[in-house]
Amino acid sequence: MSRGNSDRARLHRLGRAAVVQGRRQGTGTLITPSLVLTCAHVIGAAHSARVVIPGGTEPQLCQVVWSDARLDAALLLSQRPLVDASPTPIIVGDRPEVHVRMSAVATDRPVPGCEIAGYPQIQRYDGGRLELDQYTGTVLPLAGLIRKTMVFEFDRPPAPETSGDVSPLAGLSGGPVYAGDTLLGIVRTVPHGRNHQRVECVPISQVLADKDVREWFERRLGREVASALGRHTATHRSEDSPYEEEYADALVAEYRKTRIFGLDELSRRESEWDLDTAYLSLEAVASNRGRRSMAGSGKFGRIEALLADHPRVLLRGDAGSGKTTLVSWLAAHAVAGTLDSQLAAFNGLVPFVVPLRTLRARGTGFPTPSQLPGAARLMIDEAPSGWAGRVLESGRALLLVDGLDEVPYEDREEAHRWLSSLLKRYPGTRCLATVRPLAVAPEWLESEDFAELRLLPMRDEDIREFVANWHRADRLNDPNATQELEDSLSRQLADNPTLQNLARTPLLCAVICALHRARQGFLPDTRWALYHSALEMMLGERDKRRMIVPPEGFTLSIEEQQQLLQRIAVWLVRGGQNEFTQDQALHQLNRTLVGMPRVQALGPPEQILTYMLNRSGLLHERTDKRYQFVHRTFRDFLAAKEFVEGDELHELLQHSGESHWRDVLLLAAGHCSRKDLDRLVNGLFDAGDAVLVNSRGGHKIRRGFYRLAVLCAQHGAWLEESTANRVQAAGWALID
Repeated sequence: MSRGNSDRARLHRLGRAAVVQGRRQGTGTLITPSLVLTCAHVIGAAHSARVVIPGGTEPQLCQVVWSDARLDAALLLSQRPLVDASPTPIIVGDRPEVHVRMSAVATDRPVPGCEIAGYPQIQRYDGGRLELDQYTGTVLPLAGLIRKTMVFEFDRPPAPETSGDVSPLAGLSGGPVYAGDTLLGIVRTVPHGRNHQRVECVPISQVLADKDVREWFERRLGREVASALGRHTATHRSEDSPYEEEYADALVAEYRKTRIFGLDELSRRESEWDLDTAYLSLEAVASNRGRRSMAGSGKFGRIEALLADHPRVLLRGDAGSGKTTLVSWLAAHAVAGTLDSQLAAFNGLVPFVVPLRTLRARGTGFPTPSQLPGAARLMIDEAPSGWAGRVLESGRALLLVDGLDEVPYEDREEAHRWLSSLLKRYPGTRCLATVRPLAVAPEWLESEDFAELRLLPMRDEDIREFVANWHRADRLNDPNATQELEDSLSRQLADNPTLQNLARTPLLCAVICALHRARQGFLPDTRWALYHSALEMMLGERDKRRMIVPPEGFTLSIEEQQQLLQRIAVWLVRGGQNEFTQDQALHQLNRTLVGMPRVQALGPPEQILTYMLNRSGLLHERTDKRYQFVHRTFRDFLAAKEFVEGDELHELLQHSGESHWRDVLLLAAGHCSRKDLDRLVNGLFDAGDAVLVNSRGGHKIRRGFYRLAVLCAQHGAWLEESTANRVQAAGWALID
């Protein structure tokens, strides 16, 4: 976790230390809000003991539910919680929370930077009131190996002030021993002859290995919680904790900010919003496809509530619907421990973000466990050997697989094998995978117990909130921006249902905000025109508005830039790719520049590519000399233009049954001439008519072709009579 959140977690874990008043006064640590682990000799033969957290609740009488004198450990149960619910718990279903991460020491090297918290009797003030004390030191794994104990050596001797023969550590028995935020054991005794420089401890692994403890957890909390408790017990190495803090810092730096399309085109630097400002809670619905999702089908609500109900989710959503933003938001807030009660189970987990489009662009395969920390290309050193495996083994991993639809069709079975094998190997791993709505079959991850959710279009109130957030960020970036602009757009959206329907996804809503800002309140009224206007703004008006002379020494027209970009776009669509290298771009430009003598005379292809990267606003560098369009929809828009202008409608129709070509077909309709649109619409109807209705899923497939034909036909101001009749008949059939 990041340093600020590490400090908060530290305060929280210290707050789990409790005073235990049994046969003698000792210390305990909370495993759940009502369950306390302490030493058996503190309790003695009694069946109960009083427990209190100073500054918290009143002392409560707790029942001894398990005690082992040989091991010197005991569990106490309170009838009501001793503390409020943890901000970073492990929650399994609706069962009680497990408050603490527990770990065995998996190295024979000393583990420095450890800490003991407790209530020694010497730490009494104001008439005998106890106060928490802290000790730092090193765990010595080999020092107690034969005696099966864990030895903790203090960094400096405890305070020598004592009364009589009382040890300065009296009262510390049962105190938790932490490495980072991981519980390694509890203090048991002070060995003789060490001048109070060491204490011997009960390793937590020995407590959890006890058969009676396991059975009690299963009876009291259920098998799921007992299993989760076991999964959250992992081996600990000395280098893990500092690396996890660095990893968390890198994740937050990468994902706590999000780039919102549009502000750069308004003559200011590209804007980055803090996710706390930019994130909008969207609605989703449980899919009614797939046998496992049937029980919850039709259930809808805010995505956070639905994610909390399912440890594994396949999230479907259209382009620009907010899938990637959700992944970033979850990664940043989970590792920081700042999610609210709905998603509290995610707090403190270690996110592994796997952006599949980037992996494909690099030409690498699907990551092994050891490669997961590097999948997102964070600015951080290599992980300690085996660290990711230990995180996965402990059940602390949050696997975020973004863009399954980015995997070429022929590689998706390999993607399925990779994901299912990983989750079978580490069954305690939470997972969210995102995909376009029709890219994979409904039951694609059914065997791995994935629930299916689908992001819904934004409601009117969501659009209003998004517009308010966008303009709030705009005003933060530009103090001269006014409230009147937001009010003007809000009125237009309220008065224009067509415009409001265009704003149902976060991407298009952001485009509308940007265009409205740039055009001082004038907006296009169709989806195709919206993209067309956005491209014109980005390719032609940005530098004019800033009165900037391009440093490359020349200017390309809007159409020239589109011709160059659409050749790259169509090559990407044909290859099912999103990213491209510099060499690949130069190859496409060389082929295109043959027919563009004016542009060819301006400079070599490398200079033309540099111009488009710097000036168009449509391309950005993902990694070193690897590029992509700022959003796939702009790639599809430009590729559609190339298909139409290149008289390649037949190629589009050949792919009309493939879900990842659907947006290209719809956008192509807007580029079509009257004659071309007629060919496209009738070609889709013909494809639908050719489907055998009696075949498996045939009726549904035919309706899909008809629906696509009707949507494409909406781009035409005029249609041949026979085509118009087919559209009308199909419209009635779809309603039926």
